[in-house]
Amino acid sequence: MEISLIKKLGRESKDYLAITFGLMCYAFGWAAFMLPYQITTGGATGICAIIYYVTGIEIQVSYFIINAILMGFALKILGPKFSIKTIFAILVLTFFLWFFQRLLEGDDGKLPLLLGPGQDFMACVVGAGLLGFGIGIVFCNNGSTGGTDIIAWIINKYKDVTLGRMIMYCDIVIISSCYFIFHDWRRVLFGFCVLFIMSIVIDYVVNSARQSVQFLIFSRKHDEIAEGISTQINRGVTLLDGKGWYSKQDIKVVVVLAKKSQSLDIFRLVKDIDPNAFISQSNVVGVYGEGFDPLKVK
Repeated sequence: MEISLIKKLGRESKDYLAITFGLMCYAFGWAAFMLPYQITTGGATGICAIIYYVTGIEIQVSYFIINAILMGFALKILGPKFSIKTIFAILVLTFFLWFFQRLLEGDDGKLPLLLGPGQDFMACVVGAGLLGFGIGIVFCNNGSTGGTDIIAWIINKYKDVTLGRMIMYCDIVIISSCYFIFHDWRRVLFGFCVLFIMSIVIDYVVNSARQSVQFLIFSRKHDEIAEGISTQINRGVTLLDGKGWYSKQDIKVVVVLAKKSQSLDIFRLVKDIDPNAFISQSNVVGVYGEGFDPLKVK
């Protein structure tokens, strides 16, 4: 009982450390590239950036106020739907948005143009990459930054609109509203570019962290291979009955699901045991259960 509790605490601690690192990248992207070049994107942070450009109210102030109000509605309407990690992320991101602005601003109180004047598009690309990387890490560790996610959940409770579509609608409205501030369609296009690049980077980070592979191993030494993978690689093994159609001989097929990072170890082990083994490796979209991603049904 105590060992399982220690493991759970260890996993939770890693989650919180990873979420903190992801939020650092996200906040740095805003302070170093988005705010100095007056670029915005979707989400609650995008709304806060627009408020900052119009009124000068610092982004972390409006971000905290907006999320505090949304969390109040969410707790009342949805109940304890959002975990403590969401509240943690909101507080930490509020701090890092303030910290990086204080760290980067010059003597005149303004954020510097790190890439030089006229480099709006490059700032858009680099900033979006940092934002997507940070949010991807947060998502990989079961975190959420709240914002439009909360709005989407509330509307989804009463209307038959999917969460993804609702978030997309919110982002389109937020980015398009830039035109009424700057009267410049370039700013709107930059906002959609940021959204597009962020989506690609987030998908890449999330999918890279969860890539798994499936092995089908055909060998006369299937017992030794199965035992080696089970004890040395620490992965579950299944033996299936097979029959070679040409030889008409019965054979056992070793089936293994493993993390992609373990592929090389499995290949080496099989080669050491049976250099003549026939191996098929394929990527799998998702593996759920013990040792892989938790099985979640919404």
